[in-house]
Amino acid sequence: MNKTVNMNLGGFFFHIDEDAYQKLNRYFDAIKRSLSSDGREEIMNDIESRISELFSEKLNSDKQVLGIKDVDDVIAIMGQPEDYKIEDNDPQVTNYSYASTGKSKKLYRDTENGILGGVSSGLGHYFGVDSVWIRIALVLLVFAGFGTGIIAYLVLWVVMPEAKTTSEKLEMRGEPINISNIEKKVKEEFSNLSDKFKNADYDKMGNQFRSSAEKIGGTLGDVLPKIFVAFGKVLGAFIVFIAASTLISLIISFFAVGTFPFFDMPWHNYVEAVNYSTMPFWFLMLLSILAVGIPFFFLLILGLKLLVTNLRSIGNTAKYTLLALWIISVAVLILFGIKQATAVAYEGKVSNKQEILINPVDTLKIKFQYNDLYSKNIDDREDFEFVQDAANRELIYSNDIEFHIMPTSEKTPYVLVENIANGNTQSDAKKRAEKIDYNFKVEGNEIIFDNYLLTEATNKFRDQEVKIYLYLPKGTVFITDSSVREYDDSDNDFFNLHHSSSDYIYKVESNKVKCLNCPADEDEYNDIDNQELEEELEEIVPGNVTINKNGISITNDTIASDSKSIKELKINKDGIIIKTN
Repeated sequence: MNKTVNMNLGGFFFHIDEDAYQKLNRYFDAIKRSLSSDGREEIMNDIESRISELFSEKLNSDKQVLGIKDVDDVIAIMGQPEDYKIEDNDPQVTNYSYASTGKSKKLYRDTENGILGGVSSGLGHYFGVDSVWIRIALVLLVFAGFGTGIIAYLVLWVVMPEAKTTSEKLEMRGEPINISNIEKKVKEEFSNLSDKFKNADYDKMGNQFRSSAEKIGGTLGDVLPKIFVAFGKVLGAFIVFIAASTLISLIISFFAVGTFPFFDMPWHNYVEAVNYSTMPFWFLMLLSILAVGIPFFFLLILGLKLLVTNLRSIGNTAKYTLLALWIISVAVLILFGIKQATAVAYEGKVSNKQEILINPVDTLKIKFQYNDLYSKNIDDREDFEFVQDAANRELIYSNDIEFHIMPTSEKTPYVLVENIANGNTQSDAKKRAEKIDYNFKVEGNEIIFDNYLLTEATNKFRDQEVKIYLYLPKGTVFITDSSVREYDDSDNDFFNLHHSSSDYIYKVESNKVKCLNCPADEDEYNDIDNQELEEELEEIVPGNVTINKNGISITNDTIASDSKSIKELKINKDGIIIKTN
C-alpha cells in the first residue's frame, strides 16, 4: 500500500498518493529547468494555480486521494516542457502541443486595457468584438435609454470579477491554460513593463504628474466640499419640508375626523359605523398616525442633521422606543385590516311572507311613502345616515330598497320581504338582518310600502338592505304610483314599468304584464326617450334615424354594399326590411 501525502498547491490542500506526488515534483522540476530566470517565479505560481484548479475539478470529496492517473491527466492538459520552446527574441510560440480542456471563455473585467473599470474590454473579449463598440453601445444607452447605460455599467462592474492572475487573463481571451501560454503571457507582461520603464522620461513625467495633481487637487479641494455641502443643505431642506408637512397633516387629521376621545364631532357616528372591530376608532387613528408618522419623524431628524451641523441625537432609548411603537402599530393595523375584511364576509337573510287580501275584481294600487320625521321628499335617497326617532333613539336610516313584481300560480297575491345584512359569520349576519325594521300596510285595495329601513345604531352599518317581492296571480289588474319608479327593479321581460304616466293600468298575463291603456306608440322601448335613442343611433349608423310606432327606420344614401346602395332600413314587428337602389 502506498503512503498518502498532504500537499499544499496553489493555496489548496490535497491528499495525494506518494508515487503521484513524486511524479508531480519531477514534473515541476522539469518545468523550472526549462524556464529562463526572467519571470520564473511568476510563471511557476500561475502553473501551480492552474494545476490546483484542475485537481479540484477531479475531486468528488475532500477525502479523495489523487493518484498517478490524475497527475497524468493534468500533465496531458498542461503539456510537457520539452513539447514547446519560446525564444527570447520571438514572442510567438513555436512547435508545442497540448491537450485542450474544452473550456470556453469566462467573463472578466480587463483592467489592463480598460478606461474606467475594464467592463467594456472584458465584454469585448467575451463576445469577440472591439471594445470600442461596447463603449459606444453603453453611451447610447445613457442618452436613449434614460440613463440605463450607467446603471448597466455599474451592475456589470459589481458582478464581473477582475482578471488578476495569468490563468484568468487567458480564460478571459478563451486561450488554453497550459505551460506554453502561461509562460508566453508572463513574458509579454514583463516585456511590456520593461519597455515602458526604458522609454519613460521620469523627470518629465514626475513634474507633469506633480503639477497636474496639484492643480486638480487644489480645484477639487475647493469646489467639491462646497458642492456637497450645498447639495446636502438643499436635500435636507426638502426632506424637512416633506416630513414636517406630513406630520402636521397627520396631527390635524387626528382632530379633524373627530376621533379624539374628548371631542364629539358631527361625523363621529359615521366613522364608528364603518368600524367593524371592537377597538375605538380614535385608537385606530392613533395607530395609523404612529405607523405613518414615525418613519417621517426619522426623516425629519435626517433632514435636520443635513441642515444643522452637530445636531444632538435623540438617544438610543428614544430610537428603540419609537421603533417598537412602529412595529406594534403596523402589526395591530394589519390585524384590523383582516378584521374589517372578514366582518362582511357572509350575507344573512330573513324573509317575511304576508298575503294581500283584496277583492279580485278590484284594481290593486301600489305606492311608496316616506316618513317626514326622517325625510322631506319621496325622492330623497340615502345609503345610510344617523337619525333619531320620536323617543330620541339613535338609529341608522337607509333608502336601500328594491321592489320587484313577480308572477305566482297561487290565487291570492302576497308580499315577500327579505331583510339582508352582512356579518363575520352566517349567524352574525342573520342576527343583523333580523334587527332591520321595515314595514308596509294594506288599506282597502291599496298597498303602501315604506321607502326606508331602520336599525339601531349599535348594530352598525353592514350593508343593510330590503328587497320586496310582490307576487301577483294571473288576471290581477294594478296601478303603480309615480313613487314606485325610484325603487322598481323588476325583470323587464316580465314587467316593464312605463314612466311616462302614473295612470297606466296593467294586467298580469301568462308570461308578462301588459299595459291596458298605454299609447300605441309606447312599446318595450317606451321608457327610453325616442329623441335620445335616435341621436345615439345616428352616432353609430350615419343617416336619418326615425323611431315611431312603426318601428326603427334608418335612411342613408351613402351606405354601399358591393354595387348596390342601401336606401332604407326598417326594424318593426314584420322583421327587418332593407330597400336598395
